Amino acid sequence: MTRERPIVVLTALDLEYQAVRRHLSRPRLHRHPAGTRFEVGRLDGGEALLVLGLVGKGNHPAAVLAERAISEFEPAAVMFAGIAGALWDDIGLGDVVVATHVYAYHGGTSEDDGFKARPRVWEASHASDQIARHLHRTGAWTRYLPPGTAVPTVRFGPIAAGEVVQNSRISAHARWVRRTYNDALAIEMEAAGIAQAAHLNHALPTAVVRGISDRADGTKEATDGRGWQATAAANAAAFAVALADELARERGTGREDGAARAAGRRERAAMTGNVLNLAQDNARVTMQVGVVYGDVTIGRDAGAGPDLRARLADLRDRLEKARRNREIDEATYAAAAEELSVASGSLAEGSGGDRERALLALKKLRGLLADSADLMPIVTAVIAAVTGAS
Repeated sequence: MTRERPIVVLTALDLEYQAVRRHLSRPRLHRHPAGTRFEVGRLDGGEALLVLGLVGKGNHPAAVLAERAISEFEPAAVMFAGIAGALWDDIGLGDVVVATHVYAYHGGTSEDDGFKARPRVWEASHASDQIARHLHRTGAWTRYLPPGTAVPTVRFGPIAAGEVVQNSRISAHARWVRRTYNDALAIEMEAAGIAQAAHLNHALPTAVVRGISDRADGTKEATDGRGWQATAAANAAAFAVALADELARERGTGREDGAARAAGRRERAAMTGNVLNLAQDNARVTMQVGVVYGDVTIGRDAGAGPDLRARLADLRDRLEKARRNREIDEATYAAAAEELSVASGSLAEGSGGDRERALLALKKLRGLLADSADLMPIVTAVIAAVTGAS
């Protein structure tokens, strides 16, 4: 059974980190061997399992720590949530900008007649863009806003990511950015690193959500003093966690997807019980065919295997998790739980006739879960263990 794949959410500043962390239920610390600290928790009131990390300022550290998070957690998607400066007057303080593209705008060549841009550009993944627009249309994301917060405007467009804090409208650099990237809505310092790391990991779905905390026009000190950083961070966090939750639901983070799931079903359908390799004298097993669930026994007799009560308890936990993750419907869960209770009770009584009753209940259970590629092999392994112990 594949483990649940989380959504990684990264931030640059402590106030951005805290804005996301407020939405986590009982976050637990996860220490990376290199010293990076992540927190892992379930979205409060949602489905998503989130990994939260702080990368600091700049595209380079963002890329390194995004790669570290991707390697450590194998997430279903990676996101960045934080604040940014607006590049145009019609974008209000507190507005939320969801990136359709990320420009790494510092790439270029310096020639006699001026600096020529050679940017790198990454598009947002189609799935995350579609979900984000749906959240905007329905307004469902607003339930994550702090109580009493005015609902901000949500905008979709390119974001420019460089290596400087832009706080001028009239400097040569500011004029060049607005002239060269005149469709960009906001400017910041980390999205290009996140996008690059995700792109190099098999085009991992990526989303960048920014709250506007200043206008990148020389008034940053004043807007920061009026608390717009905290407001913008809270607005971005609200949209980001709503998007993470919908991504988790849509992608089914605890499941195999697409061709992998279909291949897994075909492979597991060929399995009818324990996979047993027998080796005698100097012979050695050189190839294992299929997938082994549970123990592999070497010898002449497989025996009863692991404790049946432990196997049944594990099956019950996995059945409950499948219900929570909506991998099975409530009616199927109720019927399956009833057959599992019959099997557990029959085995606890310990007579041969009761074991037959347990096997019958488990076979009914296997029929109920025939469409679950994750649960079917576990039920099969329990049936094999009961048969071997009889």
